[in-house]
This record gives sequence, C-alpha cells and structure tokens, in this order.
Amino acid sequence: MAAENGEEKLIAVARHIAKTLGNNESMADDILQIFSKFDGRFSREKLADKLTTAGQEEDPRALDHTIKSLERQISQYVAADHPIWSDSADSSAFLDCVDELISTVRGLSASSSAGAYLARAEDLLQQTMFRLEEEFRLLIERGGESFETTRSYNNDDHDYSDSEIPVAQRLSNYDVIIDALPSGIINDLHEIAKRMVVSGSGKECSHVYSSFRREFLEESLSRLGLGKLSNEEVQKMQWQELEDEIDKWIKAANVSLRILFPSERRLCDRVFYGLGSGSDLSFMEVCRGAVVQILNFADAIAIGSRSPERLFKVLDLFETMRDLMPEFEFNFSDQYCLVLRNDALGIWKRLGEAIRGIFMELENLIRRDPAKAPVPRGGLHPITRYVMNYLRAACRSRESLELVFEESVNVVPSKDSTLSSLSVQMTWIMELLESNLEVKAKIYGDTALCSVFLMNNERYIVQKVKDSELGLLLGDDWIRKHTAKIKQYLSSYQRSSWNKLLGVLRADSSPVAANVGGKSMSMKDRIKAFNSQFEEIYKSHSQWIIFDEQLRNELRNSLYNLVMPAYRNFIARFQNAPDVGRHADRYIKYTLEDIGTQINELFEGVNGSAGGRK
Repeated sequence: MAAENGEEKLIAVARHIAKTLGNNESMADDILQIFSKFDGRFSREKLADKLTTAGQEEDPRALDHTIKSLERQISQYVAADHPIWSDSADSSAFLDCVDELISTVRGLSASSSAGAYLARAEDLLQQTMFRLEEEFRLLIERGGESFETTRSYNNDDHDYSDSEIPVAQRLSNYDVIIDALPSGIINDLHEIAKRMVVSGSGKECSHVYSSFRREFLEESLSRLGLGKLSNEEVQKMQWQELEDEIDKWIKAANVSLRILFPSERRLCDRVFYGLGSGSDLSFMEVCRGAVVQILNFADAIAIGSRSPERLFKVLDLFETMRDLMPEFEFNFSDQYCLVLRNDALGIWKRLGEAIRGIFMELENLIRRDPAKAPVPRGGLHPITRYVMNYLRAACRSRESLELVFEESVNVVPSKDSTLSSLSVQMTWIMELLESNLEVKAKIYGDTALCSVFLMNNERYIVQKVKDSELGLLLGDDWIRKHTAKIKQYLSSYQRSSWNKLLGVLRADSSPVAANVGGKSMSMKDRIKAFNSQFEEIYKSHSQWIIFDEQLRNELRNSLYNLVMPAYRNFIARFQNAPDVGRHADRYIKYTLEDIGTQINELFEGVNGSAGGRK
C-alpha cells in the first residue's frame, strides 16, 4: 500500500514538473528516467504508463510532447544506415525507446479521446517494427555466418556450455556440419521477438526466423547428399543409382531427426521463450520443408516397383523409419506438427505394405518360372538357390518382417494357429518352391535322374533352413518332414535304377536263374547281363551329381550295402555252377573290389567309364 502511495506522489510531482517544463521536449523523458532509477521498486515503464494515462485527459500538450519525444529518439535509430545491434549501447537504448512506445500505445488505446495521438503512436510503432524486423534478420544472418562450425559426433563425453545450442544425443559414425548461434545473439533475438510479439508483429518475426533457419536445414540436407527428387524422378531412376540414394537418405534422416531437428527445437524455444505458441509455430515452419523432403522420398520408394531385388533396401528404409518414429513423436509433439507425425506414421506403414507386395511378387516369380530344359546331371536348380539364399538373407531382418506381416490381414491361412504370420508366409513360399521343382523334375526322361534332382534340391533347401533363422520360423517338425522326403527320393532312386540289377543277382538254388523278360537265364547269361547293366549304370550315374558330400556318401554307402552282399553271393554261386566250372574267371569282369571302387566314384559329375580287372 505504501509503494502505491509513493508511486502516486511521484506521478503527481512528475506531472507538475512536466507541465512546468513543457517547453523543453526532452525534460519530461529525462525526469522519467531519473525517477525510474530513484527507487528500484518503481519501474520506468510503469511510471511512464501511469503518467501518460493520467495526463491524457488533463493535458493534451503532455501527450503531444511524449509522442514527439519518442519520434525524435526513435527516428534516429529507424533511419540509421548501420545495424543498430552493432553497438550494444545503441541496441539497449533503442529497446528502451521501443518499450516506452509500446507502453504509450497501450495507454492511448484505453482512452476514448486520444484518437489522433494514438494514430501517430501506432504509425511510429509500425515504423519501429519494420526496423526491428530488419535488425532481427541481420542478427540471425550474422550469427549463422560467425558461428558456423564443423563438429565430429562420436562417443566421447562432452559437456555443453551455455554458449552452445543443446542438441540431441550424439550418433557414432556421423560427421555432421551444423550451424549454431552464439548465446548472446540468441538473447538479442529473444529481446527483439518479445517486443514484436507484444506489438502484434509476431507473425512477421516468425516468418523472418523461419525463412533463415529453413534455408539452413535445406543446405544441411544438401550437404548430407539428399537431393530434392520428385516422385517421377525416383520412379525413373535405375535401381543401382536408387540404392545409393537410399543410403544417403538413411544418413540424412538419422542426422535430421536425431541432431538437426532437436537443435532447431531448442533454438526456437530459446528465441521465443515465454511468447505463447510462437515457438511451436516457428519450429513447424522451419522444419516442415525438410521433413516433407525426407518423407516424400521414402513414400516414392514405398509406392514404387515391387521387384524382389528391392526387398533389402526397402527393409533398410522400413527399419530406419521404425527406429526414428520415437524421434518424430518427440520432436513434433505439439499440435501444429500433428500432420507431420501422422504423415511419418502413414509412410512407415506404406513401406510395410511395399515389403508384403515384394513377397507377393516373389511368389509370382516362383510360379511363373518355366520348366524348360532340365538341369544337367540332376543338379541344383537356379530357382532353388535364388529363393533359399533370398529368404535366408531376408530372415536376418526377422524382427522387422514379423512386424510387417503381423500388420497384414491377407496372410495365407494355416492349419497351425500357433504359427506367426511370418512363419505362415515362409511355409507358403516353401510349398510353392517345392511344387515348382516337382513340375520341373517331370521333364527328366529318367526316373532315377528325376529322383536325384529332387534329392539334390530338397537337401539344399533343408540345409539352408537349418543354418538360418528360417529354421526357427518353420520349426523342427518341418525340418523332420522334409528330411524324410530326402530319404524317400533316395529310395525311389534305388528302386528305379538298381532293382533290375539286383534281380539278376538274386539268390536261386538252381543253376538256372529266375525268369527275366519271359526267358530263363543261365548263370553265364546272368553274369553277362550284370556286367552290361552295371557298366551302363556306372557310365551314366557317374556323370550325375550329388552336390552335398554327406548326402553323396550316404547314397554310396546305401548302394554298397545293397549291391555288395548280393554280388558276393552271386559270385560264390557262379564259381560253383556246373556249367561254368574252371572257366569262371573268364566271365567275371568285376571283382568285389572293382564294384566297391566304382560305386564310390558315382555322382561326381564327371564322364564315367567302367573299368574292371580286364
């Protein structure tokens, strides 16, 4: 209460002195300055406001004097041909004048009889705001030029001082050029922004600020190698060239979301601190163009070709967006940036749709792969190698793919409800591949070679599944089932190629063999038939190939155990046959050792020529 009474007394004295010395235009302003320093409880702005308000209706000459005084003081700054903020004393004095002018306009606005004076004051305020806007622009440009620095972001600890703009956590392996503003410049910008916002020129201030910082972000993205590519330009680019652009995009997106945008957020908050929504609006205007540029490229990839070769780079984009979604949420958390957050989320989901589309194209590729000429020697088909290596590489991003396919409602239905959507997808592709291989196997004219082809390809499939994340997705039951299929193909091969040979050797108590082709064969005929058939089998089957060494040895051991006992028994009976007698060696072309050696030479994929002891 005492302070209020003191102020009233001071105001009364000031009014009296102002009237007395009204013929001197500078005296009233000087008196106000003396009073503001007289006692720290009395602010100059408050006294000036009360003096103006109190004197408006009583003394028009005082109003005219006040406005003329402000015009005289402010005009010298407005008309200055050098930056006001190049001298701290000038900038401080100018801000004092601006504060007094704002206070005067506010006081005149409350009076109904001061229209002419208000118009003069508002005109002066408008001129002042134009100059403040120019000073703001010069300051922010000068600050950027004088404080440009190159920083290497690494894992070393670093304590930021007050003179640096705080930034987000540093990334390893990123060398980033970032422009910051000195703390003194930031404080000056804040002081100007505060006056402009109070005077109703907040939009103009925000526009100047946003324009400059927006240019800085555009330049930063350019330095990071991210160009402004339209959707049409992206679609027309060769894939190899586009892969390079994706690598640049990933770097630029990480630097922008983790370093540049947080830095701009902090800078906006400091410049527009306490000024309502000015900080949020300015930040949105600063970053919107850069964010749109980043998102547009990702969107162009998402809606582009579904060629299977694109999967891995699209996965890189998807995973980058996934990892950056928390940064989008953090950096653009206010209501003005809601559209940016929603756009980022939508494009991330479209990248997931693109990945599902690529897998659909992979399915079509398998279905359409034609059964033309058979693979030589029953070997591994290129489609098997391609699909299995493709899936094996894809499953290195298993977590991402599971996220992608969990979002899908069009996954192929599975009888096993416990399987994940990704497991169902992989099982379906396996079925398509095996069906395609079975069709291709039918073009072999030889049933035995057909079995070798299926054996080779199934073995390759199972091995690739067991040695990768595919094994976890398809499960142990799937592996056991398809391992059993390999054994079925092995048995089919033996039946189709060796049963006839074994029929010639089968045990018979009489010297005359069983009926073969409707005719009874003597022991001599049987040994001749064996020699001929074995030579034929060796000649062709030694050219066939079993690429997997373990499977090749398993098949040889199986044949050895199948043929050797039968041949040993036959030779023993042959040597004791009455019609052979002492001339048995003349008919025995292959010893037991020869048979074993040549069985161990089968499936090497080389030209074979059976050679016995003769």
